Amino acid sequence: MNASSAHADTFARDNLPPGHEWPELRLDGFDYPERLNAAVELCDRWVEQGHGERVALIGNGRSRTYRELAEWTNRLAHALVEELGVRPGNRVLIRSANNPAMVACWLAATKAGAVVVNTMPMLRAGELAQVVDKAEIALALCDTRLLEELEACAADSAYLKRVVGFDGTANHDAELDRLALGKPTDFETVTTAAEDVALLGFTSGTTGKPKATMHFHRDLLIIADGYAREVLQVTPDDVFVGSPPLAFTFGLGGLAIFPLRFGASAVLLEKATPPSMLDIIREHRATIVFTAPTAYRTMLASLDSDEALASLRVAVSAGETLPAPIYHDWIEKTGTPILDGIGATEMLHIFISNRLDDHRPACTGRPVAGYEAKIVDPDMNELPRGEIGRLAVRGPTGCRYLADNRQQGYVQQGWNLTGDAFYQDDEGYFHFAARNDDMIVSSGYNIAGPEVEAALLAHEAVAECAVIGAPNGERGQIVEAFVVLSPGVEPDTACVERLQAFVKQRIAPYKYPRSIRFVETLPKTATGKVQRFRLRQEHYPD
Repeated sequence: MNASSAHADTFARDNLPPGHEWPELRLDGFDYPERLNAAVELCDRWVEQGHGERVALIGNGRSRTYRELAEWTNRLAHALVEELGVRPGNRVLIRSANNPAMVACWLAATKAGAVVVNTMPMLRAGELAQVVDKAEIALALCDTRLLEELEACAADSAYLKRVVGFDGTANHDAELDRLALGKPTDFETVTTAAEDVALLGFTSGTTGKPKATMHFHRDLLIIADGYAREVLQVTPDDVFVGSPPLAFTFGLGGLAIFPLRFGASAVLLEKATPPSMLDIIREHRATIVFTAPTAYRTMLASLDSDEALASLRVAVSAGETLPAPIYHDWIEKTGTPILDGIGATEMLHIFISNRLDDHRPACTGRPVAGYEAKIVDPDMNELPRGEIGRLAVRGPTGCRYLADNRQQGYVQQGWNLTGDAFYQDDEGYFHFAARNDDMIVSSGYNIAGPEVEAALLAHEAVAECAVIGAPNGERGQIVEAFVVLSPGVEPDTACVERLQAFVKQRIAPYKYPRSIRFVETLPKTATGKVQRFRLRQEHYPD
C-alpha cells in the first residue's frame, strides 16, 4: 500500500486481510499513477479527448453518448454527496437489472469515492441482509421496480438506514433522479488512491456465508488493459452484448468496464435470453458477445441463417467450461471464434483464455498477459504435465476477502487457489477437469464430470446435462447424469441405454453414467452456471 487513502470512512481498508495473507501481486506492465479514480478513466477521459459523441450505452429504448453519460453521472454524484451525505469510503449498494441507469449509479458512486456493492435483482430480503451486514452498508440505490425486498431488508437492518429509488427505465422519474435534476454537469471527482477499494464483489453459486472480494480502482483498469486489450483486441468500433448480470464481476467487466475503457458501446438487456441476444446482435450489429455455454447452444438452435451473426467477430464463453460439441457446432454454423476462459470473482475477471488466433476445443488456453499459472498437489508442489491437480494462479489481481478467515485457504505461498482441478499439456495449454469438489471417485478411478457431460452433449437427443457423483455402497460413488432431452425425445429405458452406449464409445467405458435421470430443467445461477451442489442436496441430502 503506497499512496495515502482518500477514504474518510476507513472500513474497507481496515478490513483488508493482513499483508502476509495477500497473494503476490505482479504489476509489471500495469503502471498507473498513485491517484486514480476508475470512473473518470472509464467515462470522462473520452469527453476530454474529443470523443464525447460516441455512443457509450444502449438500453431501454435509448442511447447515451459518453458526454451524456459523463454529465448524468456527475449530476448523480452531486446528489449522492450533497443530498445523501456519501463520504469517501462509504459502501453503497446498488440493486438493479442490467440497464444504463445501473451503470450510471455505479460510476457516480465511484466518482464520489464510495465502495460499490452491486447486487442481483433476484435476491430476497434475507440474502440482501447478509450482504448489508457483511459490508456494513448504510445507503442503497435501487431500481424503483425492485424496491420491495430491499425495503423489507432495511426495515430489520441495524446498518441500512436509507433506500433511494432510481428510474431504471431511463425516464428519470424517481427520487434519486429528482435529487440530481438541476445539479451541475461537472463534478470534482474524489482523487482516490489507485489502491483504494472501489468494489466489493460477492461470490456467487456457493453455499454458506457470503464472501466479499475487495478490488481496487487500479484492478478495474487492469482487467481491461490486460484481458480485453490482449485477448479481445477491443477497439472503439466494437459493440458488446451479453447475458451476465452487471452485479457479477464477469458481467461488469464484459458489459461495462471493457467497452467503456476503449470508447466502445454496450447494449444492455434486462432480460438477456438467447433469442433476445440474437435480436440485439442483428439490430445493433454487435461484434462481441458474452454468455454461458448453455446459452450458445440455445442460440444455435434458434439461428435461422448464417447471416444473423455476421457482425460478430468473437464470442466469449465463461461461467462453465465450454464443451467441445458446442465449440465445434458454433464455429461450424457461425464461422466466429468462440473463446473459452476461466475467471473468478476473487481474481475479478478472466486470467486464462484462448485467443482469436489460437483456440481449440476442450481447452481453456494460456494465461492472460501478467498472469502465470501452475498445477499443484495439496502441498503446493508443481505436478508433471498431464497430471490433474489444483490450479494455482498469480498476477496483477488477486484474492483479498473482506474480514474472512477463508483468505488463508484461497491464498497459499503467494498463489491463488481457485478451487478448480486442471491439467497442463505438454504444449503448456491448460485444460479444465472439474471443480475440486465435483471430481467423482468411483472404484478408485478419478472421473471428471465435465468430460462425461461433453460426451453426452455430443448426442442429438441431449439438450443439456449435468453430472454428479452419486453415493454407492459398492463403488463409493457412481457417475449420475441429469439430462434435459431435446424436443420430441422419449425419456424411456431405451433412451437411457442409447446414451450409455454412446458415452462408452466416446470416452473410457468406466466413465459412463451408470444412472441417468431425465429432468425438465437444471438449477443454474443467473450467469448460467449449473449448480450441481443443488442436485446433490436435493437427491442426496445426507
